[in-house]
Amino acid sequence: MIPDKPYRVLLYYKFVPIHGYALFAQHHLQLCRLLNLRGRILISPEGINGTVSGTTEQTECYITTLRMDERFADMQFKIDEANGHVFDKLFVRVKDELVTFRVGENGSPLKQTGTYLSPEEWHRTMQQEDVLILDGRTDYEYDLGHFRNAIRPPVKSFRDFPQWIRENLASHKDKTILTYCTGGVRCEKLTAFMVSEGFSRVAQLQGGIVTYGKDEHVQGKLWDGLCYVFDQRIAVPINHTEEYRLVSVCIHCGSPCDRYVNCANLDCHKQHFACVKCEQKTRRSCSQECQSAQRHELPIQQ
Repeated sequence: MIPDKPYRVLLYYKFVPIHGYALFAQHHLQLCRLLNLRGRILISPEGINGTVSGTTEQTECYITTLRMDERFADMQFKIDEANGHVFDKLFVRVKDELVTFRVGENGSPLKQTGTYLSPEEWHRTMQQEDVLILDGRTDYEYDLGHFRNAIRPPVKSFRDFPQWIRENLASHKDKTILTYCTGGVRCEKLTAFMVSEGFSRVAQLQGGIVTYGKDEHVQGKLWDGLCYVFDQRIAVPINHTEEYRLVSVCIHCGSPCDRYVNCANLDCHKQHFACVKCEQKTRRSCSQECQSAQRHELPIQQ
């Protein structure tokens, strides 16, 4: 089958011990450069986490090469078609953790995780009574889109979750708790930590929001808004049914709006929702103070 668009975006991760991970990262960088891929890839002692863009041929070669390594033979790739690269550059970085969590072995998916739910199982389970749905992302991601009735933890960083969970969910350790995130990697850490804390019924959406939106049976049902992604697209649709709802509003006028823009004040650069009219009126500023700032980025985004 011939793809509709010439480029593809890959999203993937795998928790697996990588011995000599710094050297592995160097070789991986050479591979990606050879294939002319762009994106961000993290390598750590506990595995690999990445998102890259390239032509169909380049990304297919990348997938094939990675799966030749027995450590990544069963790694799942979420694939989106694109008109071109969605990254400007290529970064392959070495980190202590794939996702910074800082709870030691208590947050290691190599030891334990919650139960995996397929998109159909997730859709069915989250409609049951007495179920808590926990968004495993940060506040600005939630504000663009989320599962209906999901809890919005007021966290600015993923590493804030352990304290928030201990302070707010400790009395719900016997309740069914469903967690989700963009591609699944953060939920691996989150559910591992919750299991270690004594939560007895924790489950995660297998493959994350992206996989849920591609499932031909559920078609993204009960997802409201768009899904934030960490590339030039900024947002992608998930709910492909007639029940789609817009949940975000322009911070200036309150009208329905899913346009995330960066504040033009170079000392702020806060990402915020702004309709086209208000973006022009405020010089793409998130506040009155930023609107009159001296270090202002121009031209204004159309």
